[in-house]
Amino acid sequence: MCICVNCRHVNSCETYYFISTQHNQIKQTNIVKFKPSRTLIKVNISSHSEKDIKVDWDLVECLSFVEDPGKWLIK
Repeated sequence: MCICVNCRHVNSCETYYFISTQHNQIKQTNIVKFKPSRTLIKVNISSHSEKDIKVDWDLVECLSFVEDPGKWLIK
């Protein structure tokens, strides 16, 4: 699971925007202006057949992470 959902910077983070783009789920409403430091993205690739390949992107480490549970929810 991506740690971004509980980060204070989720609404303006360029890494979160990148991951959302990879998932084809662009939810960014604010201007992307925050560049986090030392991020680690885990990419999981699974295949059930040659035509059924799934890729999942998760941010698992970020030195700029500041916990703010539920920040990604629209309030």
